[in-house]
Amino acid sequence: MTGRIPTLVDLGDVRGKRVLVRTDFNVPMEAGVITDDFRIRAALPTITWLTGRGAGVITASHLGRPKGAPDRKFSMDAVRERLATLAPGVELLENLRFDPGEEANDSKFVAALVKDIDMYVDDAFGACHRAHASIVGPPKTLPSAMGLLLQKEVDVLLGLRNDPKRPFVAVLGGSKISDKLGVVEALLAVVDSLVIGGAMCFTFLAALGYPIGDSLFEPDQVDTCKRLLAESAAVGKTIHLPEDLVGLDAGGRFATFGVRLPDGAKGFDVGPGTAAAFSDVIMDARTVFWNGPMGMFEDERFEAGTRTVAQAMADTKAFTVVGGGDSAAALAQFGLADDVDHVSTGGGAALELIELGDLPGLAALRGACNAPRF
Repeated sequence: MTGRIPTLVDLGDVRGKRVLVRTDFNVPMEAGVITDDFRIRAALPTITWLTGRGAGVITASHLGRPKGAPDRKFSMDAVRERLATLAPGVELLENLRFDPGEEANDSKFVAALVKDIDMYVDDAFGACHRAHASIVGPPKTLPSAMGLLLQKEVDVLLGLRNDPKRPFVAVLGGSKISDKLGVVEALLAVVDSLVIGGAMCFTFLAALGYPIGDSLFEPDQVDTCKRLLAESAAVGKTIHLPEDLVGLDAGGRFATFGVRLPDGAKGFDVGPGTAAAFSDVIMDARTVFWNGPMGMFEDERFEAGTRTVAQAMADTKAFTVVGGGDSAAALAQFGLADDVDHVSTGGGAALELIELGDLPGLAALRGACNAPRF
């Protein structure tokens, strides 16, 4: 690293300047209607900082996966309308991913994007782990900075990685251990204990020799889970796994099991005993990072485990960080989003930053012409 990441103050005088702000307005939508504008509102502090100092702000974002061509389903019209009510006078370009040059990091697309632009601000943490044109291109030619949202995300998440208050507990869920193997290994190096729920717990349970019925698991990751369990035990760190499970029996009926699932049964949530035990671990911590639901919380039959963990995150006196994605959606569903210390706007980016300590977007900003050098 050749210098620190420039912040807004490193732009100098922005009055009269046209500033391109890369935002993450990839908001959830149904039938063309925004169902949650959290990511739009999260960008307002940076936009207000710039406009309040006389800058003209042009925002740019992707929305969905339009595969490099215009698609009305992914038009920014609804986002533009919502932004106009929150930040009047601020422009919003059309979906960046309508052009194949965005994901290909094409230099011609970058040149078109920064034409008549004086400065660049990256405030799109949720896309900062992608080496896309709008993320890594502008800092090569423009004075650049990270926005207030990106700065907060970096400060919080690198704080977890480098200097957490202890005990530090990480709670991980979701479906696949293979998707989170790197971050699991990175977290095991810094946490005091690791809590595992969601479908990924079945691969760990299989590694311990428990029958898991027809539950989702990854047979090619069983040996990896055995290794992680052995390595964590060798250094005195605990991996907490379920002691009971909720799901459907072979006949498709709702059932509660221990950790030995009968043939044909499928687990879809941690059981009540496990949820209580996981809550106790959270309540005893001083720092908690949570990424991934404990079960299929979208189905009310299997939401109890995730709800209990979410409530513990809200109730604990620990410093609590939720790593975006489904965990953030669960908090919102249960009305608890305002009761944790930090909800990240980027699930994948949060995990990659914790795992690697850097992101392509951050590296690009450190290379900007105005980046402070040590």
